Amino acid sequence: MNLQNIVVATDFSDIANHALDEAVDLAKRLGGKITLVHSYEIPIYGFPDGILVAPAEVASRIQEGAQKQLELEVDARKGQGVSITPVLRMGTAWDEINAVASEVGAGLIVVGSHGRRGIARALLGSVAERVLRTAALPVLIVHLPK
Repeated sequence: MNLQNIVVATDFSDIANHALDEAVDLAKRLGGKITLVHSYEIPIYGFPDGILVAPAEVASRIQEGAQKQLELEVDARKGQGVSITPVLRMGTAWDEINAVASEVGAGLIVVGSHGRRGIARALLGSVAERVLRTAALPVLIVHLPK
């Protein structure tokens, strides 16, 4: 297990930023590096008579915005002694996080969790839970401090 190679998932939320900061601290102690992954999906809406897919312009804007935000997250942590490589993927978040972890030979996945429960969790789902259930390597779930 290569714990010096850490994959961190981000949705650019406060909890994801906290998880990234925790991963940076861990990577510093281990002499490791981080691959920062963001995955997005193109909006598709189903109707009884067909589907509506976001136009190419909207898809391009989503991709450009996500790439820019990834770069901002990396730039904000420069000078901390940890190499952070941004990776942007289109697809289902937990599938893409696991795929990137496999591709880079990661030994650990770090993901933030909002800690939703009940109906909010049922309606919104949990990427952290899906990663935890489907990952082939250890997963560190990070919560915001109380």
